[in-house]
Amino acid sequence: EVQLVESGGGLVQAGKYLTLSCAVSGFTFDDYAIGWFRQAPGKEREGVSCISKKDGTTYYADSVKGRFTISSDNAKNTVYLTMNSLKPEDTAVYYCAAGEYYSGLYYYLSQDLYDYWGQGTQVTVAS
Repeated sequence: EVQLVESGGGLVQAGKYLTLSCAVSGFTFDDYAIGWFRQAPGKEREGVSCISKKDGTTYYADSVKGRFTISSDNAKNTVYLTMNSLKPEDTAVYYCAAGEYYSGLYYYLSQDLYDYWGQGTQVTVAS
């Protein structure tokens, strides 16, 4: 059974940092891209960042580039999203997702390419 479990969300002051974790199981980590998405109240879900172990690449949305870092611990089958210099507009429910990866990681900010999703974790940034 494929499972993705997010953790690490919470309430944080603007300018601070937070690290989210996504523990994955039930599939071969190497063959999948793992993406982080977020959905703010009243807005559509948007891609934040993604990572591929197959070709060792990462990709970021312009809104978080330079502030967020995606990484993985392959031994733990866990993907992290370290979020620095948080802003109130980063407030959202954050989801991780897995999609079979072929090539071209820049396409994988699209949620359409993902088959499996976690339950989400709330991040609230207070001004």
